[in-house]
Amino acid sequence: MTTTEAPPRAARQRRTARNAQTNDYFDLVERANAAGLMGRRVGWYVGRTTLVAAALALAFTLLLTLGHTWWQLAVAALFGIVFTQGAFLAHDGGHMQIFASGRRNEWFSRIVGNLVVGLSIGWWNRKHNRHHGHPNVIGKDGDIATGALVFVPGQEQGRTGILGWVTRRQGWLFFPMLTLFGPVLHANSVQTLATVPGIKHRGAEAVLLGIRLIGFPALVLLTLGPALGTAFLAVQLAVFGTYMGATFAPNHKGMPLLPKDLKIDFLRRQVLTSRNIRGGRFVEWAMGGLNYQVEHHVFPRMPSVNLRHARPIVQDFCAEHDIHYTETGLLESYGIIVDYLNRVGLGHADPMDCPIVAQYR
Repeated sequence: MTTTEAPPRAARQRRTARNAQTNDYFDLVERANAAGLMGRRVGWYVGRTTLVAAALALAFTLLLTLGHTWWQLAVAALFGIVFTQGAFLAHDGGHMQIFASGRRNEWFSRIVGNLVVGLSIGWWNRKHNRHHGHPNVIGKDGDIATGALVFVPGQEQGRTGILGWVTRRQGWLFFPMLTLFGPVLHANSVQTLATVPGIKHRGAEAVLLGIRLIGFPALVLLTLGPALGTAFLAVQLAVFGTYMGATFAPNHKGMPLLPKDLKIDFLRRQVLTSRNIRGGRFVEWAMGGLNYQVEHHVFPRMPSVNLRHARPIVQDFCAEHDIHYTETGLLESYGIIVDYLNRVGLGHADPMDCPIVAQYR
């Protein structure tokens, strides 16, 4: 006859803590369900999609009828804004927020993302899903991977020449560099479709993306001529890139970075690395509901229009469980980002100094 030894006390304590943290999250989910916030809001999305379609139709009408005038640059800016609003819709579809059917969500995102915005939804979903699973986790979240900018302290070392000069001033250069973000997003989409295996409906994406990335510039150049047409496309891309970057950057940049081996539960990982942006309905519209980033990360499938109602529920829950909840104004968040990037670029910031991270090590 054999007996099974009881697990060591420390192991039992860790298991009990994990179970308690899991129960915490399910308790929060139950509160959101009880408030009716997890249900679909198809009618609201129909209205939102109709407004974006109407704005896109207006932009095309102005492009084709306004004539050869430098006022067309204002139309270019309008296109940049509308494309970004379209990206917010594709994002929500990618999170299965719009329809109960996963297939309908996928095709909605595929059509809007590729044909309207010019972004491969196959590329976006792969990148964005990794981010949601491991927000601000060093080595796992591609959104903080080193590229033109350095987000992780220590990775600025060894950058010399022009790249080193940029890195040491990257906070101040952040917003000017966002004007180049649009072409980078388009290029990443094309590269993914061309080289990454396993993309669903690759052919459909390629056709839709080709119409957008070839057909739209061709229409602009044929309508406005080479000089004004080139200026038009430059403004449209600059507005699109700046708007996209200025919307997504405040959500996590300058928030705690988590080591890859840090043991932390899902709820706290999402809340501690996310930042909400105050500002009322205008900021909510301008950021596509992503100003409620904490709630979005806790409930990624919740319709974005419901996130404002989830906010007090999550705030109260975090207060009850002593979980740090971050919320700032938009301009304040930009100041935090610029300061953080400058500190990283100069080698002054260390994510391991963060007291929030330290308590979980």
